[in-house]
Amino acid sequence: MAEQKVHYPWFKKEDIDGFFSLFQNNLANFVLIAVALIGMGYPTSIVYGRVIPGAAVSVLFGNVYYAYMANRLAQKEGRSDVTALSYGISTPVMFVYLFGVMAPALAFTGDPEIAWRIGLAACFFGGVVEVVGSFVGNWVRKTLPRASMLGALAGVAFTFIGGELFFRVYEMPMIGMIVLAIIIVGLIAKKTMPFRLPASLFAIIIGTVLAYSLREVDFSQIAEGMSTVGIYPFLPTLGFIEGFQFLAGPMVGLIAILLPISIYNFIETMNNVEAMASAGDDYSAKECMLVDGCGIMLGSLFGGVFPTTVYIASVGSKWMNAGRGYSILNGGVFMIASLFGIVAAISKIIPVPVIAPILVFVGISMVAQTFAAVPQRHFPAVVIAMFPYLGNYVMTRFNNAAGEVVAGISSGIVPLGQGAMFAGLIWGAIVVYIIDNEFNKAAYTALIAAALAATGFMHAPKLTLFYDYKFVAGYVIMAIMFFVFSRTNPEENVAVMAD
Repeated sequence: MAEQKVHYPWFKKEDIDGFFSLFQNNLANFVLIAVALIGMGYPTSIVYGRVIPGAAVSVLFGNVYYAYMANRLAQKEGRSDVTALSYGISTPVMFVYLFGVMAPALAFTGDPEIAWRIGLAACFFGGVVEVVGSFVGNWVRKTLPRASMLGALAGVAFTFIGGELFFRVYEMPMIGMIVLAIIIVGLIAKKTMPFRLPASLFAIIIGTVLAYSLREVDFSQIAEGMSTVGIYPFLPTLGFIEGFQFLAGPMVGLIAILLPISIYNFIETMNNVEAMASAGDDYSAKECMLVDGCGIMLGSLFGGVFPTTVYIASVGSKWMNAGRGYSILNGGVFMIASLFGIVAAISKIIPVPVIAPILVFVGISMVAQTFAAVPQRHFPAVVIAMFPYLGNYVMTRFNNAAGEVVAGISSGIVPLGQGAMFAGLIWGAIVVYIIDNEFNKAAYTALIAAALAATGFMHAPKLTLFYDYKFVAGYVIMAIMFFVFSRTNPEENVAVMAD
């Protein structure tokens, strides 16, 4: 066995901050899953006994492997400041699986057990797509401009993570604002907390004590949380096989939802790997996508119905100077918490406004890192790549409940939000190519956008041919225009502007 070049610790103090950041991110998703599925009509025996444990198996697998990858990178580069990739359930994908797979499966079958098996098949399918995507991931990563990839990711960070959780801070202002101030002082300004406690741990303690002391939360929440504690063993299952019979038969229409969201998921992994590379830790996109795909399939073999991915929180953990210990701790704690029903208990005992500021920090760090990682001349590309996710946020949060209001703001919000990741990547790349006087590349990118729009990957609610030809025509006309510009403005070695 080769001798290690550097001492890379299993755990260090900064891993505590990284753990709380990643843990509460995963915890929030686990809670949303439980609340949503039980609200749909799935029994607690399936939710707490199969779905949550299955997701925990996937989370453990990925976190342990990424800790291994971090050590390997540390030894390869001879440094001890490597941060392991964060890993967990993808939030946007989770919502699609909740309301695009699990809800219609239950409505169609009327049987939670069969619907759950359909969910297993859908999850396994997502893992297969991620594994297949791994063979093109590094090529795509090298081909797409960094501003395009990170800009699309920053759109997610700004809207769904930083922005939405900032709203939650103000649900309990006396608690949320104080906790956010502690997070800013401790994690952004990097000031020492009392008793030298990690900032996130200190913030959670102060916030929780204040919430109960000021009676913002009733003490009955503690009893309600403790009532969920029990034994929920990890049971292997081949239920996905029966589920595939439905996906290949009466519910084949779900493939039109699963294919684009699965492609989105592997792009999210790829983008997050690129974000970490920009922060100093360069991992293999191909290997990470393989790990994600295997983790997804493994989770489905233990009851999980939600795909996992490399998390956007990775850069936040890097900013916290976390190592690999936070990743291992997160996987182990979720295994134990799922086994004994502690996930549900914690989610009821600790108020969301206490947890929210840590996610606000993750959003801040991701957006800031994006601008720090690209040339100044590409800043406009980053900004335009973020816009589609503003449309996606409005669409997913308000369109079903208030469609007329959304349409009254603009009829373009919903189509822009459909396939937002693709739209962000496309527009970010086009702007980079225009800035760099590479109009031929801009034209080809516009043609790719036309193909995506023509097949329903963008600007359509499902995979279908020419859902709205106007979007296709718009991209084709743009491509023609760019080809004309490429003839009148020959591509040259453009001098890099001062940044």
